[in-house]
Amino acid sequence: MVTGPVPAIQAVSEDAVLVSFGDTIDPALTAVIRVWCDAIRTRLGDMLTDLVPSYTSITVYYDPGLADFRRMIHLLRSIPDTLPAKPEATSGRHIELPVWYHPSVGPDLEALAIACELTVDQVIERHTAGTYQVYALGFSPGFGFMGLVDPGIAQPRLERPRVKVPAGSVGIANRQTAVYPSSSPGGWRLIGRCPTQLFSEEDLALLTVGDSVRFRPVDRETFLSLGGDDTPFREDSTP
Repeated sequence: MVTGPVPAIQAVSEDAVLVSFGDTIDPALTAVIRVWCDAIRTRLGDMLTDLVPSYTSITVYYDPGLADFRRMIHLLRSIPDTLPAKPEATSGRHIELPVWYHPSVGPDLEALAIACELTVDQVIERHTAGTYQVYALGFSPGFGFMGLVDPGIAQPRLERPRVKVPAGSVGIANRQTAVYPSSSPGGWRLIGRCPTQLFSEEDLALLTVGDSVRFRPVDRETFLSLGGDDTPFREDSTP
């Protein structure tokens, strides 16, 4: 049986059950959640319709035509007896993402540097110095919530979210960082742009929970050679 927090399991809708491990973000918990996800897929089989892991919980979606919430909770409560005592904390992949850090594609880069009493170069150095764990996927397909950002460059979300953030934009929100896989609304502070495709209908999401990510700074020419779009960011007031 896995050591660590005992999850609380409860129905949250007619086709979903929440497996919650508390409310404390802990890198060690990511390995436990990953092992649970694998076990849930094996245990539920065709009853499972979707699985959404997050920082401290897993939302399990199931086919109510095949089982009700009582059966789901019973099956999930029996899972700990099948799990290893020490989940491998390093079983995720190591991924490097190139980023062009520049005010033309990272409109908040200079303001963030001023707010943190740093130079732009120091912000870039701190952002690229960290190794970030993918804690959760959500918001939009392929959007990986990563942490933890150096507290010296952590800044809150914008008070007013933008209606359109370009695909590939790299942002910071408090001690999280992420890359927008597609153009969408968003309130994270944008500091650069990544040319790597994070989601496609054929290959689905590049990032998965438990992966570790490093950001590598590149110049504009390298960014373009990797397929990046250097169209300058412009505030857009239209949906």
